[in-house]
Amino acid sequence: MKELRERNNLSQADVAKVLHCSQVAYGMYELGKRKLPIERLITLAKFYHVSLDSLTGLSRE
Repeated sequence: MKELRERNNLSQADVAKVLHCSQVAYGMYELGKRKLPIERLITLAKFYHVSLDSLTGLSRE
């Protein structure tokens, strides 16, 4: 997720706004210290225009 965020020149705070969570919570998702709920995964996939497989590392897009 970090690579995708950085490729789009976004800060953690920018993505946190899209997910309606705090920057701290998003940072924990990015570090793998907290599980990202499926609803938020779907939101991110739509936001970045990528598949869930790509977003979760199951395939490369």
